[in-house]
Amino acid sequence: MTTSAAQNDLAVQTLGPISGNRWFQLAAGVLAMIVISNFQYAFTLFTPGLKAQFKGVPYSDIALIYTLFILFETWPVPVAGYFIDKFGIRKLMLVGAVLISLGWVGGGLFATSLFHLYIYYGVLAGTGAGIIYIATVANAVKWFPDKRGLAAGLTAAGFGGGSALTLIPINSTITSLGWAGAMTWWGIGQGIVAIICALILSHPPKGWLPKDWVQPKAVVQTRREFTSKQMMSQKEFYIMYGMFLMVCTGGLMTTGNMSQIAKSLNVADATFMGIAIVPLTATIAGVMNAFARIMWGAVSDRFGREYTMAFAFALEGVLIFLMTQISGSPIAFMLLMPFVFLAWGEIYALFSAITGDVFGPKNASANYGILYTAKGMSAILAGWGAAAVAAMYAGSFSVPYYISAAADIVAAVLALYVLRPIIRKRIAGES
Repeated sequence: MTTSAAQNDLAVQTLGPISGNRWFQLAAGVLAMIVISNFQYAFTLFTPGLKAQFKGVPYSDIALIYTLFILFETWPVPVAGYFIDKFGIRKLMLVGAVLISLGWVGGGLFATSLFHLYIYYGVLAGTGAGIIYIATVANAVKWFPDKRGLAAGLTAAGFGGGSALTLIPINSTITSLGWAGAMTWWGIGQGIVAIICALILSHPPKGWLPKDWVQPKAVVQTRREFTSKQMMSQKEFYIMYGMFLMVCTGGLMTTGNMSQIAKSLNVADATFMGIAIVPLTATIAGVMNAFARIMWGAVSDRFGREYTMAFAFALEGVLIFLMTQISGSPIAFMLLMPFVFLAWGEIYALFSAITGDVFGPKNASANYGILYTAKGMSAILAGWGAAAVAAMYAGSFSVPYYISAAADIVAAVLALYVLRPIIRKRIAGES
């Protein structure tokens, strides 16, 4: 028996035929991501009902629910990542599953004020979603050193595209039961599915490697295992953090404010084949968002993370700018918006993969968890901040979009001319 075959058997012998199979691990992670995707991407569907119930409240106060969700989805993640790496994925996944269910069930049954929703939707559901997100992405990084971009992309695609399967059903449930009823029943169902996934997921045994592993030629990978403290002493971490922050903002702004953006572009009331344009466009965008993570992740395995980042980020900058030029055209809105997500969704595959490459897979949960807090920083700009700036310009999102487009171009330049040379010089020095 070859060494690689023996290592492959080690996973099955240690964890069993299901949990010991890395493709089952990947599938369970993707399913868990699909579950938590609605907590972020369906928020825009709840906003009309929330505005109707909380009359006279500024939209920026309602958008703060979304901002808090993103903050608590990201900022506690480094702590969760540390405990995942230390105690294993399953226990933390169960905690996350309970929290996401409590968040929506509590919000639907007991919330009578925006403050209540800040706690239920923002704090509880946000924390639970963050635990599940970092657990599943880091698990894919650990199980797939040979296809890290693809595996991270497939896992992140569950989050980016899973909502494409459910946005229209959730919108129909809101129409039938109201925002509170929909939130309650979907919270129960999604919590059950997340618990099932938690019982499957496990990290690979120590010393395990995939059969016939060959390191991708275009991707450099460190031989060291950086702790979080060591990672934060490296300048490339801060460059990656800044890039993540810059690119993340435009996509989050579009996700959380799509209904208001459609209104500012004078297309909110349009329909296509009898379907309201916002949930239809959000559904198509969700599919493109998922495809982006898989496609760009696989591309990065072949051509390198930094080249892929530079091209995708520059494309996103152009598309974000074009969004400011389509006022009054529902067809342009429906066609262009999905491509915005095609050029944006890859950040969740590329940054998780490059974290494993540059700082090692052993502490990937904690290390990517720290990098992932950049999403929380961008949420402040993309949620409450973008809504506040738009309010200064009669509800138009043009100015926030101009800023986001410029940030995307800067990030593309950094990827190619700053990050790539630094990473390759350091890792070449290690060998």
